[in-house]
Amino acid sequence: MDGLQPPGLRVPVLAALLLGVAQAHPIPDSSPLLQFGGQVRQRHLYTDDAQESEVHLEIRADGTVAGTAHRSPESLLEMKALKPGVIQILGVQTSRFLCQRPDGTLYGSLHFDPKGCSFREQLLEDGYNVYHSEAHGLPLRLSARDRAPRGPARFLPLPGLPPDLLVPPLPPDVLAPEPPDVDSPDPLSMVGPLLGQSPSYTS
Repeated sequence: MDGLQPPGLRVPVLAALLLGVAQAHPIPDSSPLLQFGGQVRQRHLYTDDAQESEVHLEIRADGTVAGTAHRSPESLLEMKALKPGVIQILGVQTSRFLCQRPDGTLYGSLHFDPKGCSFREQLLEDGYNVYHSEAHGLPLRLSARDRAPRGPARFLPLPGLPPDLLVPPLPPDVLAPEPPDVDSPDPLSMVGPLLGQSPSYTS
């Protein structure tokens, strides 16, 4: 019995252990309902609704919003959650926010206005999304021939820039550099052509 602790000492030790567990940091909420809280995504918004051809929404430097057939730096958008189900859309290249006037026309603004530049995002079962102006309730859609607001256009968010835009292609008359000859005593060709100059000073 000498090796056992008196019952009076067990209670404070147990209380200290329980108190330590209670003060532990909570586990981050992984609920799928909150997956867009504070999230920032870079996407291209593709649509084929009410268009003669398939297009991507583009915010241009002059503030106009139009459709472009191919993904471009001006069609890369940053979509940031403001609150559950509501986002802002920023053109990465032009630093302009996508906004909507009360008549439904779209424009790019250098300043964020919560009334005109906040959109409700609804995810559809087929992977497309629809967007409505939070203030005006009008659907987000590119300008059609008639300006009368119609049903919402479906947009498919496509991730990031395509690989061919990350590295500019070589002109057709310029050949790609040859891979290094690993069997050569000078695989990077640093001795002969440079005539003793350091490669640090070559472009």
